[in-house]
Amino acid sequence: MARKRVVIGMSGGVDSSVSAWLLKEQGYEVIGLFMKNWEDDDDSEYCSTRQDWIDAASVADVVGVDIEAVNFAAEYKDRVFAEFLREYQAGRTPNPDVLCNAEIKFKAFLDHAMKLGADLIATGHYARVRQAANGRFELLKALDATKDQSYFLHRLNQAQLSKTLFPLGEIPKTEVRGIAEKIGLPNAKKKDSTGICFIGERPFREFLNRYLSYKPGPMMTPDGAVVGEHVGLSFYTLGQRKGIGLGGIKSYQNAEGSSDAWYVAKKDVANNVLYVVQGHDHPWLLSAALESAQASWIAGEPPGIEQIAAKTRYRQTDVPCSIAVTDAERFSLRFESAQWAVTPGQSAVLYDGEVCLGGGIINSAIT
Repeated sequence: MARKRVVIGMSGGVDSSVSAWLLKEQGYEVIGLFMKNWEDDDDSEYCSTRQDWIDAASVADVVGVDIEAVNFAAEYKDRVFAEFLREYQAGRTPNPDVLCNAEIKFKAFLDHAMKLGADLIATGHYARVRQAANGRFELLKALDATKDQSYFLHRLNQAQLSKTLFPLGEIPKTEVRGIAEKIGLPNAKKKDSTGICFIGERPFREFLNRYLSYKPGPMMTPDGAVVGEHVGLSFYTLGQRKGIGLGGIKSYQNAEGSSDAWYVAKKDVANNVLYVVQGHDHPWLLSAALESAQASWIAGEPPGIEQIAAKTRYRQTDVPCSIAVTDAERFSLRFESAQWAVTPGQSAVLYDGEVCLGGGIINSAIT
């Protein structure tokens, strides 16, 4: 019987490298695919594509698999980066990794892999796929809760999941590093990437400066006192504490003067005003509910339950909430306890236990 062919995305990082080795050990015919998705400043100190390709090719040699490089820079710019900039220009804070997975890693990459005769694709994400009794495919959290990446994968659909393997879904990260060292991978000690998907780690404000038009404006407290000037609404996110430039300014709201830290609380895009508050638990930073758009359901339809759990940011613990589905594109969530710094543009991702149900882009937070 012919072995199943798996095309795996190899980034040069340790996770995808160990994934390739595991698949080969499991008897698959494995082909590596290195994606080049950014070339605007490929010679800069921040874009590590060249070194990543060298690492991926070196790993392929050790593991014993063929590897090819494919350029998706045009698709990335059209489908991911343009939307990323549109959201920032509108004063929202997008999550490029969510869009990148939906449009590049599980669309452009999947299409290319199928042309190579792949039966399945694989990536080094920490998540799991399971086929339920009804035949539907489910996206599950990784067993290593500290590394689970289902949040970033919530826009995948049935067709994509049916073709996808996540070899690391049941393995703790510490064991992945151990495997890499044991089999002598050249990148066993390479640190994990934390930069924007495919763009690398760089000073973010300086990077956005090159692409966005921006206008300085007043920084105000809820009672209308001007306490400073912002450099452009796109450069701030709700809940931000560092880099606001108000470190030494006392409160305008009480006679004693508070030394509580300042936080970004709201953006008035129409009037170009950035509202800031003092204190982590200021009411303006807490939301009892949210409204979401661009809904995406892994099962192909909204869940038939009202009580679920949600994350409004990646590192957050799941929080209990109730869901009301408005239509195919929109839903609202009401939380059992108020949530901190719910940010328009970010993803609200929904769970029923370990099963990721899907999610949407946060449109507005409701206090």
